Amino acid sequence: MKIIHLRTVASKDIGAAATWYEQQRPGLGAEFLLELDQTLERIANNPEIYVSVYRSTNRALLRRFPYIIYFKINNERIDVVAVLHQSRGHTYIKKRIEK
Repeated sequence: MKIIHLRTVASKDIGAAATWYEQQRPGLGAEFLLELDQTLERIANNPEIYVSVYRSTNRALLRRFPYIIYFKINNERIDVVAVLHQSRGHTYIKKRIEK
């Protein structure tokens, strides 16, 4: 199992999404965070099963929410570079991954 490291921008992505869901329905933000944690645990346990999409960056889709976790596999850890809604365009995603 590898250690998960959230970059600051990924943490901000997560906070914004959880806040938005919580505003839609009380408790939904917590449900989003739980689904995110479960997906991060699956990534930590077996990161190689996820498809590489751009410059050695992999992606994992959340099962219940329309979000994608973008991450890079390093020797001892997983660097989460972004957590974005699936509607984001490829240009925006590439810019975020390159930072």
